[in-house]
Amino acid sequence: MIVFTFHKTPEPSFFDALKPWLKRVSEALFNTIGEVQYIFCTDDFLLGVNQKQLSHDYYTDIITFDLRDKPADPLVCDIYISLDRVKENALSFNCTFAEELKRVMVHGLLHLAGMNDSTEEEKQAMRLAENKYINLN
Repeated sequence: MIVFTFHKTPEPSFFDALKPWLKRVSEALFNTIGEVQYIFCTDDFLLGVNQKQLSHDYYTDIITFDLRDKPADPLVCDIYISLDRVKENALSFNCTFAEELKRVMVHGLLHLAGMNDSTEEEKQAMRLAENKYINLN
């Protein structure tokens, strides 16, 4: 099940249309889906989560929490996304808000699937995987 929660941020009308696509992406990456919850919020809210939960004092576009006991368990996670960051990144990367949002949503799932993006090589692999799943029909 894919769940969207909005914390002090408006819900764009196209969000529900993303659920079938996200379900396909999740099923392609994981054996079984429990509950994938996306929490859409502001920069300030996500900064607070970053400071409190990870002891990081900087803005970010996404924070992903894997809530499974074991990787083989059905996927249960909370994925926090700053819509402020997505909007700003879309301008920086010269793409639409919807395109950047899909990239960030997939990015979180890829981290849960075991991908990292610490090195240049990992970043390139992550970008290839993001593109693959963004275009999944």
